[in-house]
Amino acid sequence: MPVKVAPAENMRIDGDRLWDSLMEMAKIGPGVAGGNNRQTLTDADGEGRALFQTWCEAAGCTMGVDQLGNMFARREGTDPEALPVYVGSHLDTQPTGGKYDGVLGVLGGLEVVRTMNDLDIRTKHPIVVVNWTNEEGTRFAPAMLASGVFAGIHDQAWAEDRTDARGARFGDEIERIGWKGEEEVGARKMHAYFELHIEQGPILEAQEKQVGIVTHGQGLWWLQVTLTGKDSHTGSTPMPMRRNAGLGMARMLEKVHEIAMSNQPDAVGAAGHIDVYPNSRNVIPGKVVFTVDFRSPDLAKLDGMKAAFETAAPEIAAELGLGIEIEEAGHFDPVTFDEGCVGALRDAAERLGYSHMDIVSGAGHDACWINRVAPSAMVMCPCVDGLSHNEAEEISKDWATAGTDVLLHAVIETAGIEG
Repeated sequence: MPVKVAPAENMRIDGDRLWDSLMEMAKIGPGVAGGNNRQTLTDADGEGRALFQTWCEAAGCTMGVDQLGNMFARREGTDPEALPVYVGSHLDTQPTGGKYDGVLGVLGGLEVVRTMNDLDIRTKHPIVVVNWTNEEGTRFAPAMLASGVFAGIHDQAWAEDRTDARGARFGDEIERIGWKGEEEVGARKMHAYFELHIEQGPILEAQEKQVGIVTHGQGLWWLQVTLTGKDSHTGSTPMPMRRNAGLGMARMLEKVHEIAMSNQPDAVGAAGHIDVYPNSRNVIPGKVVFTVDFRSPDLAKLDGMKAAFETAAPEIAAELGLGIEIEEAGHFDPVTFDEGCVGALRDAAERLGYSHMDIVSGAGHDACWINRVAPSAMVMCPCVDGLSHNEAEEISKDWATAGTDVLLHAVIETAGIEG
């Protein structure tokens, strides 16, 4: 009979092997400044997927792929009827991304399987290592797209019709790179889901903690704003006669900052994606498209910030004679992760002797959606200066090892050691 016991505290992953795998994956889709540009559904993404599959099969796993390209590497349990424990993250990166964001969670999951093989550990529940498609949402908005379909948040046909800046369609690009599977999206059921990730913020390093136990995730609103004015010559158009979409954006971005500051603590706001048209040095912008990003773990604050901006922005546009459209480009409510899964991670960190603290995730993750359909939790490791979504993103081998050790123990305990 399976016995649910805590793994022995001397049970550890192979940190050197994990690090070597991270460095090997980083060779695919290299950036220009030491990081990675392995955007979703590009040729580089396809190459990274193929390497991951090769490693998984070498570790004795079987690979399943669904219609949105989500990859599921399964290590069998002793009870074929038991629901699997899932563990993973994403392999896609930002255009100027680092070597660890997302990738650590996928390859950390693979290292859990490899370590179990090394130690001949059998569990009642199967273990499945997952690579979710398009977590970043850079090429195809919104972020966490495929895990969102899996969790029933988004419609699959709607997701497949997302297009990138060049008009390429998400569904077509999956087929083009050869990673469209036949499996129905969301058909799989989970016993639990764990995700390892770098913090993407400065708290753990500043507090000198090796491990962060994620209890909550911030909610998010992405609002895509389109301002329409009139292209005109910067030198010959009188100031009172201008319809300057760039000026409208500037005033609205100041308002975003003001709104976030008025909701302190635990609230942030900024604009990331910005396109200015025609983007010529001697033409007043006639059109601007930008995305406002509001986040908070407090639902009332989150929705209040959105409402405040949606009230203020049209007033600014009207004052400047601009047309305005505001589209909801992405959203999820704040997340409270499963107490049992959080407890398994916290107990593992304590048992292993790693310094740790509870933390709220400042970024969105696939676990935020999967938590809707299965008990889920996240564990984080520090990153240098809190820097992420940047080619200079850096972690240490020791931090990666500590986070994956905690992951190993929580996954094995949840999956049930066969005794």
